[in-house]
Amino acid sequence: MRALFVGGVIDNGELDLDGGEPPKHYPPETGSGQSRYRLQAVGRGDDGIACAVYGAPDFDRAEVKRISDERDYARRFEANLEFLD
Repeated sequence: MRALFVGGVIDNGELDLDGGEPPKHYPPETGSGQSRYRLQAVGRGDDGIACAVYGAPDFDRAEVKRISDERDYARRFEANLEFLD
């Protein structure tokens, strides 16, 4: 699956993630006890999870959704983006 980042230092960055489920925070362990990015949405396609959208901690969820729509992640990964509560 592909991790996609919105806001913060690595805005518009991407990387591959291993495993069946994306971690709630990225990176999962920072050593300081504070995560830099939080899982905001999961993109599910026919073959399972295709992408995970992470937002910077100081980024509003509505802004993460707006930018994800603007970047058209759902179409790009042929997935249905499910935003988390």
